[in-house]
Amino acid sequence: MKTLVLYDSVFGCTEKVAATIGEALAKQGACEVVKACDFTSARLAGVERMFIGSPTRAFRPTPELTAKLTALRAGDLAGISVRVFDTRVVIENSPAILRFMARLFGYAAGSLAKLVRAKGGTVVGEPTGFLVAGTEGPLVEGELERAARFAAF
Repeated sequence: MKTLVLYDSVFGCTEKVAATIGEALAKQGACEVVKACDFTSARLAGVERMFIGSPTRAFRPTPELTAKLTALRAGDLAGISVRVFDTRVVIENSPAILRFMARLFGYAAGSLAKLVRAKGGTVVGEPTGFLVAGTEGPLVEGELERAARFAAF
């Protein structure tokens, strides 16, 4: 089974999660981990499952990853099972207004799920967030282990 892990990263936390997912999946078969800037629709050839992840930036995925997914044709992800994830700050430690806005607008993974469905993909499981300790990280202890478990579906 060919798997593609597509991600974007700003401070490196999402890249670490994507790499961990890729390492876990490589044990099961062909797996390619690709940063958004290097992605073209040609990379979808033969892909049966995907993982797509982004840091949460202003409650959304990065503009580059959003543009790459938006540029796909309506059926380009048809027949592909997709899990979506993001990295996000620990909201409980944030000011009340930020907590309110996060509840109102959500996180990058939710937006990614909508884009995947719009392009014909099947979202598997709930959009998932991996926690970072601050705006630039690092990842909260145990999140990479959780990412390795997230790879199984």
